[in-house]
Amino acid sequence: MDIEALKDSTMAFVETHKAWAPLIAAGLAFCESIAVLSIFVPATVILVAVGALVGGAGLAFWPVVIGAAVGAALGDWVSYEFGHWLGPGAKQKWPLSRYPEMTAKAEGFIQRWGVAAVALGRFFGPARALVPLLAGVLGMSRLPFQLANVASALVWAFVLLAPGAGLLAWFEK
Repeated sequence: MDIEALKDSTMAFVETHKAWAPLIAAGLAFCESIAVLSIFVPATVILVAVGALVGGAGLAFWPVVIGAAVGAALGDWVSYEFGHWLGPGAKQKWPLSRYPEMTAKAEGFIQRWGVAAVALGRFFGPARALVPLLAGVLGMSRLPFQLANVASALVWAFVLLAPGAGLLAWFEK
């Protein structure tokens, strides 16, 4: 199944089952935030389309934002804990071992920016799933990680969904 077909079928499901929209947004954001799973699930494209449905199909905005934020925060938390559990040896395991340059750049980014890297990394494609994993590998403290994780998940979900929701509503006026 190609990305367009997956997006279309997800949008049709969300439009038909509006009550499931927050849970679907949570599931998509969770998949987008898991290190390996994010490669296979085109969640960002679908979430932007869900944002358009919020504006065009009468979905409630805030429950969908909260759903996406919870999913993103949980996905990063799982990635962090997995990295923490694996420790420094994770860099010699797949998938990190296949991308040593990208892993080194992400590691340098975390070492330079500290916990702010968790918040900033959420907004940059491949870094979105890699930074939490490496934050765990590098032994970043849990509380600062979680504070940055949850705060950035809320901002990310809002930024991702608001344009579609707001622009459609603005054009309808």
